[in-house]
Amino acid sequence: MKLLVKDIKKNFSDKVVLTGASYTFKENIIYGLLGKNGAGKTTLFNIIYEEVDQDSGSVQIEEDGKLRKVRFEDVGMIFAETILPEFLTAYEYIKFIFDIKETDKAYTIDQYFDLVDIDMEDRHRLIKGYSSGMKSKLAMVAIYIQNPKIILLDEPLTAVDVISGQQIKKFIKKLKKDHIIILSTHMMDLAKDIADEIIILNNGKLRSLENLEKDENFEEIIIEALKETDHV
Repeated sequence: MKLLVKDIKKNFSDKVVLTGASYTFKENIIYGLLGKNGAGKTTLFNIIYEEVDQDSGSVQIEEDGKLRKVRFEDVGMIFAETILPEFLTAYEYIKFIFDIKETDKAYTIDQYFDLVDIDMEDRHRLIKGYSSGMKSKLAMVAIYIQNPKIILLDEPLTAVDVISGQQIKKFIKKLKKDHIIILSTHMMDLAKDIADEIIILNNGKLRSLENLEKDENFEEIIIEALKETDHV
């Protein structure tokens, strides 16, 4: 399975954001998407997620050698600011997701909670009282149950404590199998720890830092790549 992003262009009035972003993303790989603030990472995610229309270009899935348009159910996205129904308990929310998912489930509802270490008492608390880290973990569980082909994670560890962060990273790695995962982050340590491949969004285009070694030069190479300007 592949996600083919081809020549995506997007402007907002006179602000040029994406100038022909293209890349082929493959399953079983966690991609770390890095770019300066305002580079267009969230815009690209919103286009893939069909929240925003591109000005030109295409987003397609290739399965068994056949190309098709990305459908709504193909994509799951976790935003930097997790939006959940705060009037429900965590258990009520996950049960709702569990019940509307028609295919077979891998676990029981409580086993899904166990995967991200949400204890029994917290499962029956209102989401309104959850910390940012707990909301992120809950959103991860919902994504796992829905099992979309493409998972977009937009700054998933923003305002998350160290323990929750470790649990979320472990869970993201668990999601890797049979999925295409693109993780947008400004945190070099997170990218180094979890990403199999680093993708740079700079000057409105995507570029892979292929075979980037996770050694003492890791951050320096990324920073230099982000400093590059397009003279075309």
